[in-house]
Amino acid sequence: MTNSKVEERLNQAGYVLPAAPAPQGSYVPVVVAGSVAYCSGVLPMLDGALVAKGRLGVDITVDEARKGAELAALGILANLKAAIGDLDKVARVARLGGFVASSPDFTDQPEVINAASDLMVLAFGEDGRHSRAAVGVAVLPRGVAVELEATFILK
Repeated sequence: MTNSKVEERLNQAGYVLPAAPAPQGSYVPVVVAGSVAYCSGVLPMLDGALVAKGRLGVDITVDEARKGAELAALGILANLKAAIGDLDKVARVARLGGFVASSPDFTDQPEVINAASDLMVLAFGEDGRHSRAAVGVAVLPRGVAVELEATFILK
């Protein structure tokens, strides 16, 4: 059993924080500057494998991409925990940036990224409410449908 209230809330809702995913390039997963933690982009992974591949409006459904957004959000939290030691040190989720690979006529990017936003509110309560972007793009790394980045304020 974990001492983190954040992880307990996630576990009670059926989510398991994964091991922090390894960087997929020449960057660090989290930079802490004073009381701000900047989290690099995270792709959706399950058991060490990329999932939720494709483009919305072409070959992946909104529900599949929403699951990918949740997995990417869990990856961000795993990276953050690895960097700061305890998710209870988070005072607030400041910003969540979501990128959705989609066809030019697909316009429901916010619905996909809502899954990650909802997970942050589940984990942190009112302090999980954040500013956000949900941006449609032509393609994302490794062919995934969703990538997330985030900024947190620390206690």
